[in-house]
Amino acid sequence: MKLPFWPAAALLALLLAAAPAAQAQTATVHRYFVFFKDKAGTPYTVSQPQQFLSARALARRTRQGIAVRARDLPVSPAYLAQVRAVSGSPQVLQTSRWLNGAVLACDSLTLARVQQLPAVASAQLLSLVPPQAPAAAGAVATVATPPTPLTPRATYGPAYAQAQLIGAVAMHDAGYRGEGMQIAVFDAGFPGADRLAALQAVQQQGRVASTRNFVDGGRSVYLRNSHGTACLGLIGGELPGYYVGTAPRATFHLCITEDVSSESPMEEANWLAAAEYADSVGVDVISSSLGYNTFDDMALSHTYADLNGRTAISSRAALGAARAGMVVVNSAGNDGNNSWHFIGVPADADSIISVGAVDSLRNHAGFSSYGPTADGRIKPTLDAMGVASAVLTPAGTVLRGSGTSYACPELAGLVAGFWQANPTLSAQQVIAALKNGASQAQNPDNTLGYGIVNFAAAYNLLHPGMLLAATPASAAGAELAIFPNPSHLDELMLALPPRLRGQALRVRLLDARGATLSEQLVPAGAASSVSLRLPAARLAPGTYLCRVQPVAGGTVQTVRFVRQ
Repeated sequence: MKLPFWPAAALLALLLAAAPAAQAQTATVHRYFVFFKDKAGTPYTVSQPQQFLSARALARRTRQGIAVRARDLPVSPAYLAQVRAVSGSPQVLQTSRWLNGAVLACDSLTLARVQQLPAVASAQLLSLVPPQAPAAAGAVATVATPPTPLTPRATYGPAYAQAQLIGAVAMHDAGYRGEGMQIAVFDAGFPGADRLAALQAVQQQGRVASTRNFVDGGRSVYLRNSHGTACLGLIGGELPGYYVGTAPRATFHLCITEDVSSESPMEEANWLAAAEYADSVGVDVISSSLGYNTFDDMALSHTYADLNGRTAISSRAALGAARAGMVVVNSAGNDGNNSWHFIGVPADADSIISVGAVDSLRNHAGFSSYGPTADGRIKPTLDAMGVASAVLTPAGTVLRGSGTSYACPELAGLVAGFWQANPTLSAQQVIAALKNGASQAQNPDNTLGYGIVNFAAAYNLLHPGMLLAATPASAAGAELAIFPNPSHLDELMLALPPRLRGQALRVRLLDARGATLSEQLVPAGAASSVSLRLPAARLAPGTYLCRVQPVAGGTVQTVRFVRQ
């Protein structure tokens, strides 16, 4: 997976960093996915699913008329015992109900012995490099709750634009904030998420239902890479006046599946294990800001032909999750501007929501990956704001970041609230309704799919007699804005609404006292965003004003921004 601003370490660097003695001990240890021929000898039956599925998982299936099938049965314990008895003592790291197999750690000679077992159908190489030790979590700052009452815009803080764009503000106003919904977040780590002020309600109210670390093993997840902290905050953050996510009252299952120290199919096997776990505990929505195409071992990399939803392990896992009645929301990928260009896996899976990115003015983000799938299906599915999104950091601050990684959890939270508002729908009916209410529902393409999702528009199609106020297509992004805001950077962008782009503009930057610090002219027909001219001297921390007025005369518009 390519994380925004956090590139994975090269495999070669990992190998060179190891001591010679350690190399001699681990060089032959690989991870393999071993597929079994059947589930013969299993003590489990579809008539007693409570032995391997929770009551909540069974209730989710019952509501949607989804039967428990043989594919849901755990792998045969007898087969696992046979594998463990093979000379060389292969370690069983994970098992898979849906793909009927197990992840083994062993050398090639031991694998050859395993493959001779009558129960084994085939094996697939996953990786050879063990995961690095988890990184320590950094210190976390606390933020005092601001006074109330607050205006709607002030309530959401810098997260307002991304919530407003997809109709999450209207969803919250209608009373749906994810209460009673369960969301699994698959990511690379959640450092600080147990202590951030904006996530304290989740912790204090016991709404982290479970944690699982599929990379290191065990249940410690508040470590490793902070990408997951940002994604969790985009859904579950709630500190009025500072930051509010799209489903702040939902319940969460936090799963580490991504090892940013390397790229290998082992991470797809982790994704599979997490999806089956999510199924077993009764999760409603999976939010996964992860994707794969190229691996450290190029021989294991995917090709475009693999993007058919039936080849990659993670894609097969995503389809399995959809069949079990969950809504899978996965980022489309950030390869739109590079040679790969297309979505990754598991975004190619059928029956899921693959999320593309747009900016606050509803324009496609150039980096957002394109479709179609190899078998011609439209991708991405839907879109949310992924350019200059406001995200939480482990230090408790809010920064701006870009990527389909951020559009994905924004939309996943909306899915949870929409399903909460329409509890009789099946998972696939939820997806269909959101597609029908999206901005390109009548003319989908392989750039934006069915377009930008909107809660009220989708809700109104289902409830024509109970209309909610939908955000018109021209309203989102119709306001003057500066990003990143707040910022510590020396480059700021001024976002111009469409009505101002047709006029020559005079732009002035002022300090809090009203003194002019810089001035610039922006020609008519300028791009949707322009670089804001800053004074030669670095701006001190504080609040500043940017005033924009048409050169020909007209109303002065003012936007504030904070220098950190």
